[in-house]
Amino acid sequence: MLQQYKRILVAVDGSKEAEQAFKKAIQVAKRNDGALGLVHVIDTRAFSSVANYDTSMADKATEYADELLNGYKEDAMKDGVSKVETYIEYGSPKTAITKEAATTFQADLIMCGATGLNAVERLLIGSVSEYIIRHSPCDVLVVRNEEPEYN
Repeated sequence: MLQQYKRILVAVDGSKEAEQAFKKAIQVAKRNDGALGLVHVIDTRAFSSVANYDTSMADKATEYADELLNGYKEDAMKDGVSKVETYIEYGSPKTAITKEAATTFQADLIMCGATGLNAVERLLIGSVSEYIIRHSPCDVLVVRNEEPEYN
């Protein structure tokens, strides 16, 4: 039997890779008459490195997340997805996506971009997409931005 994904969660952060994942998630949601969940994670670890924690930083990050998610939601609905939910999570993107957002949304598929962190961060802490693959409660589709090179 062919798997039909009815609850597709896509992680968005404003990167090109996330944009590609979002576009493909729209297609999966439309093809399966599914609901689309959009999650943006505000990485609070960045705030802890600021000596004098300023609440305006968190407010600005939340405002940006709201604008980003509302724009994506509007685009998805214009493109024919009738059920779209948005989530702002706080903390480590790795665990916020796999534990909080996936559980709250009851996702049966998580879609994310292949990259998003710079190379040094990936070396030190590992990629978010790799963590999602290993710890997700459901299927995962990692979307690459580049065109495949077949020789």
